[in-house]
Amino acid sequence: MKGRQGGAALLLAMLTVTLVASLAASALWRQWRASEVEAAERARIQSAWLLVGALDWSRLILREDSLARSGDGSDNLTEPWAIPLAEARLSTFLAAQPGTAEVADASSDTSAAFLSGQINDQQALLNLRNLEQDGQPDASAQRQFARLFQYLGLPAQQLEQLTQAMVQALSRQGEAAPLLPRSVAQLTWWGLPAASVARLAPHVTLLPARTPVNLNTASALVLWASASGLSLAQAQQLVQAREARPFSSEADATKLLGEAAARSGISASTHSVASQYFEVRGRLRLQGHVVEERSLVLKQRGLARTLWRERGTPALASAAAADTGSGPYNAAPTRAP
Repeated sequence: MKGRQGGAALLLAMLTVTLVASLAASALWRQWRASEVEAAERARIQSAWLLVGALDWSRLILREDSLARSGDGSDNLTEPWAIPLAEARLSTFLAAQPGTAEVADASSDTSAAFLSGQINDQQALLNLRNLEQDGQPDASAQRQFARLFQYLGLPAQQLEQLTQAMVQALSRQGEAAPLLPRSVAQLTWWGLPAASVARLAPHVTLLPARTPVNLNTASALVLWASASGLSLAQAQQLVQAREARPFSSEADATKLLGEAAARSGISASTHSVASQYFEVRGRLRLQGHVVEERSLVLKQRGLARTLWRERGTPALASAAAADTGSGPYNAAPTRAP
């Protein structure tokens, strides 16, 4: 009898220990999960604020560029804004004293934060907004895009579809006028195939206003497409010439073309040597978390204003960049300051 009672007591003790261990393990797991969620949320908020600071830094660079311009007021690829920032430890920018590689405050997370980014001239691309003027298709812009579509092997019907949708969206023609996209990646709203958008993305942009093509920053392909009388070889010649000495005016570019200048199609109405719209890209890596952001900045004399910001997950951003060459973000917009 005593043996049975002892066995029952031992079994009860084992069950009690198992129950306590299970409850302790569950509590420990919940505590760990709460700690991980809190750490991830803290890293997300810190990353967001650090990227806001990086954007302000980029705006400062663009503002100073607008104030420190040379007499011709041109923008070119030799200026400070055009130099990309390779991934670097954030604490190197926040060093408390000259020559210090780390911030003295050990509680700061900046020692584990790595920042990279770049500023891209959006007027180095063909602006889809130019397809519409005064509620009608713009013939000059259509010719530019027709050359680009032909070079990329895209159907002319898609350009016509794009033009009509742009006219309707901007002039609000009809009750069923299409919604105006904010980025090239959103052109699929208008029924444009994703494959076509991917081919167009490295060469086109969608800005809030009509803009000329910057002769100092555009690629040879964009220069060729934007000037109806220009050959691809002549476009390459312009790119090589500006590397040695950026153009201070449209006339500098036409002088290089000699007798072909008159029929090149380069004019003050379609080309310039200065830009107002810039894309700022930022990427922050903090404690295993990666946040990427893209912003559109309007640069004017003594002013650099953020028009919109988009923040995306690295997986989506990198996949989009691989497909389109421009990295559109599949994320909700962020209100600009």
